[in-house]
Amino acid sequence: MSSLVSSNHDSPLSQPSSLPEHRSRLEDGKLFVIALRCGRLANRLTLFANFIALAEEQGDRVINVTFHSYADLFETTRRDIYCRYPVAKQRSWWDVIPPVAGAIRKTRAFYHATRAVGRLNERFPVLGRAAVTVRERPEYEALEGPEFQGRIKDARVVFVYGFCFRAPGSVRRHAEKIRAYFQPIEKHDLASRRIVERLRQNADVVVGVHIRHGDYREWRHGRYFFSASRYASWMREFAEQFPGRKVAFLVCSNEPRHAGEFPELSVGFGVGSAIEDIYALARCDYVIAPVGSFSQWASFYGNKPLFHLRDSNVSVERGKFIVSDLGEVPR
Repeated sequence: MSSLVSSNHDSPLSQPSSLPEHRSRLEDGKLFVIALRCGRLANRLTLFANFIALAEEQGDRVINVTFHSYADLFETTRRDIYCRYPVAKQRSWWDVIPPVAGAIRKTRAFYHATRAVGRLNERFPVLGRAAVTVRERPEYEALEGPEFQGRIKDARVVFVYGFCFRAPGSVRRHAEKIRAYFQPIEKHDLASRRIVERLRQNADVVVGVHIRHGDYREWRHGRYFFSASRYASWMREFAEQFPGRKVAFLVCSNEPRHAGEFPELSVGFGVGSAIEDIYALARCDYVIAPVGSFSQWASFYGNKPLFHLRDSNVSVERGKFIVSDLGEVPR
């Protein structure tokens, strides 16, 4: 616990940060420590972004070592072993020695330590009101609401366990800062850009389609599992809503797909890399997908309208697309 609350020079609590005029993050703000790994890339982006939004709204800070699995994919987190928000002005000495930082990420040493400290604090709150461990309520936890705010009112350090924490209002207000924080490294940024640019050479409108198979056969008893032929029907239905314009589709899936599944349609395919596919979808003009955090992130990051496929009988209507604010918990 001392590594989180001490005044040691290398402690995350003591690092310089940008300060709103009305409030010092260091003196008055809270430190949110995300202490439980939740799902894969899109889930972790979504959870992290919601706490970043809350921190920006309230003048707080965030540490997220559960993001180590994906930290190397982003310009900010690849340079910071603590995955902090706001971005630290001074690098930790752990980061100055690349082999050390790499070993920590690979072994998940910080994650295991943080998770253990949070659990210990939950059972034996030796710091009193200085630190609190919060677990999500069933289905949804409104970070901006009075119930959650009451739970953390007196704490300086908040250990967070769960995925269902959301702050959509703050996400909307601070969207540009969140997007800037999650800029992918150049390699992946260029790859995602090229995928969509190729389609734009012969199209007026590019529509991203996320086909989630694999785990969706079983998740929620297959509620959001739809056949490739059903996706093709939705795609033709949507293309007809752009008379006189050429429509192309970028299909991204967690299973191999081929052009024969989408007759009479202009189709390109993602490369199967989660980071490049999700950011390629973000560059499309519209996104069509089953309910899930992958498409929500693409919609939010690209500021592009999204239509969630909630059952096999739904009609894809252009007027019903909306930009995600990362507020929905997939269920």
